[in-house]
Amino acid sequence: MQQLAENFWTFRGDFKVAKVINLGTHMSLVRQANGRFLLLDSYDLKEDDRNALLSMTDGGRAIEAIINVHPFHTLHCAAVHALVPQARLIGTRRHHEQAPDLPWEPGLIEDPETQDAFAADLAFSAPQGVDFISHDESVHVASVLVRHRQSGIVHVDDTLNVLAAPGLLGKMLPQSKLKFHPQLSKALQKRAGAADDYARWARNLAEAWSGTPIVCAAHSSIRKLPEDGWQREMTDALAAVEKTLSRHRAAHG
Repeated sequence: MQQLAENFWTFRGDFKVAKVINLGTHMSLVRQANGRFLLLDSYDLKEDDRNALLSMTDGGRAIEAIINVHPFHTLHCAAVHALVPQARLIGTRRHHEQAPDLPWEPGLIEDPETQDAFAADLAFSAPQGVDFISHDESVHVASVLVRHRQSGIVHVDDTLNVLAAPGLLGKMLPQSKLKFHPQLSKALQKRAGAADDYARWARNLAEAWSGTPIVCAAHSSIRKLPEDGWQREMTDALAAVEKTLSRHRAAHG
């Protein structure tokens, strides 16, 4: 458990492929202006982090909701619900489908109406021009990005990546700047204008969330940004996928 701002904490966890390659995962904790808490995503915490979380949230009773923002991050939802069963459980349509026995709230986090309930403390954005839930379950490009209004910190799963070497190498080698998901070409909707919709979304978000000081990215790392870093790195990330977008325009119009 690491505190990144007065009212924002991050938990970094393990997610191993074939029990060897640790891709990592994360969960964030936000204290709202009303003093109650929100969890962003779900991760089955180890004992020390679990005790710390419960200690600062009145045994979990001060946690208002668990908000799961990536349709393909479903592995730990049951464990976090069991830890704080009184919290509202919110997810995407795929969460409802993958874990139908959990007491999901009917509103989906990809819907603006659901997001509006938390708008005093959080801003939300989902990429346009891509399938939010891909038919190819290996494509995890889309998610709902979340920005804590008070601190400006962004919590994101997969849609944006920060590449960092694992273990001790990560402390010695520089991490990457912000990058869009490498499977973008597979996620773009097969229709005219999808590439332009994605580019417009990225440009608008670069401007709207300018001043973001920190990005908490799943499977990778925490990126601390200079004052103009968010806008500059988002713009550079968009330029880096321009060939992908151009190929899509050529194929679909």
